[in-house]
Amino acid sequence: MNNQLISRVNKQDARVAMAHMYVAFLALAIGGLMGLLQVFVRSGKYELPGNIGYYQVLTVHGVMLGLVLTTFFIMGFQYAAVSRTAGAFSAKQRTSAWIGFWLMTLGTAMAAVMILLNEATVLYTFYAPLQAHWIFYLGLTFVVVGSWLVGFAQVSRYVQWRKAHKGEPSPLLTFMAVVNSVMWFVATIGVASEVLLQLLPWSLGLIERVDVLITRTLFWYFGHALVYFWLLPAYMAWYAIVPKIIGGRIFSDSLARLSFMLFLLFSIPVGFHHQLTEPGISAFWKFLQVILTFMVIIPSLMTAFSMFAMFEMRGRELGGKGLFGWFRKLPWGDARFLVPFIGMVAFIPAGAGGIINASHQMNQVVHNTIWVTGHFHLTVATTVLLTFFGIAYWLIPHLTGRVLTPQMNTLAIVQAFTWAFGMTIMSGAMHWVGLLGAPRRSSFSTYGDAAQAMEWIPYQIAQAVGGTILFLGIILVLIIFANLAWFAPKGDEEFPVAEVAEQAEKTPMVLENWKIWMTVLVALILIAYTIPVMDIVNGGPLGSKGFKLW
Repeated sequence: MNNQLISRVNKQDARVAMAHMYVAFLALAIGGLMGLLQVFVRSGKYELPGNIGYYQVLTVHGVMLGLVLTTFFIMGFQYAAVSRTAGAFSAKQRTSAWIGFWLMTLGTAMAAVMILLNEATVLYTFYAPLQAHWIFYLGLTFVVVGSWLVGFAQVSRYVQWRKAHKGEPSPLLTFMAVVNSVMWFVATIGVASEVLLQLLPWSLGLIERVDVLITRTLFWYFGHALVYFWLLPAYMAWYAIVPKIIGGRIFSDSLARLSFMLFLLFSIPVGFHHQLTEPGISAFWKFLQVILTFMVIIPSLMTAFSMFAMFEMRGRELGGKGLFGWFRKLPWGDARFLVPFIGMVAFIPAGAGGIINASHQMNQVVHNTIWVTGHFHLTVATTVLLTFFGIAYWLIPHLTGRVLTPQMNTLAIVQAFTWAFGMTIMSGAMHWVGLLGAPRRSSFSTYGDAAQAMEWIPYQIAQAVGGTILFLGIILVLIIFANLAWFAPKGDEEFPVAEVAEQAEKTPMVLENWKIWMTVLVALILIAYTIPVMDIVNGGPLGSKGFKLW
């Protein structure tokens, strides 16, 4: 079936995608409330009621927003995108997705209960030697395995489409969803190994101790790719959906596919740049992975060039004159465009902060300070989430058979500016006080130096103000979600998919030669990790037996 003739997501597939959305936005509500409590506590003006601990709240916030919201939204969006562009899933593929969804939901519930019972206050990174209840680790395993099943359905549909259309490039959105799913499969091998081979047996009492450095290395093998697992669905919308919304065309199909393949290659073998201050890892291997980390700047700049080239081409088609006249012609009153655009703008300072974090010398200044938290909120909590919200404003009504009304469109614009304003205050304060040395993951009561803590109070209050404004933004987006899911007028909202510009070069099929790309990916991973992991297992290049906890 020609993907251009598929105008809607199959109704049965729409139910699968919406099930993911319900869990995602429930996680947003819970995680957002926990975030509000966090900034209140850090201000020094508020204490949590009862026996609720600060780190318990912090764990709920991180797990619900960093793991649950993102994973459910991404899997639901990608599932819908594949159905829209490659055609409806088969019964077996749909069953795989449903089983995956329920496994993920069960795993989320298990992990959430343990956190609420204060049996898993280990933050979203769940570093050893902090130990959680075994049910928490088993729940995380179910989430990962469930996501594999949903991703497998997408890959299976892609393979089916390729067999039926030999010699043709696959639909761009389907290709992008598959690249992100493959990256997820490969990256989660690390965290699955960490949990199944070390943390779960340890929590069950089957082994006495774990190797802390191995667990951290396995986590960050997964952890940095997790960032791009969040980001690539936003890029999917920027490349293939936003052009349609503004009436333009995709600048280059080839460039879009190449950028995704480069992200696949350079997002996984770079975990050591999160471990630059840790002993037991040779400086050479840290340096190598820092270089590989900087390679992702290339597809990021390719994306920025493609987006603004497309914006300018469309603006000039609409009559824009002069150097920036095209800019005024863009549809600033359309929330489907404006909300992701604000996310794009936020990625400029977010990307600059990422370069600082990954640079060995500059990282020494900001490492383990709340600067890192501010950077995290600019990337995933602004660039990614605002783009996800922009997607939701047309995807939810499309899946539910409703429409985005002018009133909801206006409210969505208000929500986006509310979010941007609150994040500017909160993240700005985090960055600034981070440069002054304020630690991350700390409440006011845990600061050791009282005089220094008093110096940081104005910044902590600013974080509370910004966090409160952000929570208002969460309330607004939940109101919009509820309206689009249950109360908006019945109708036919478009699932926008752009066509490629006529002057674009033909897409070379080498970009879909998975044998080549997977061979390069495996080679990079082996080069980046084989020797350093052997060093860690054998006691480290410095002979650091003292750092092992077997």
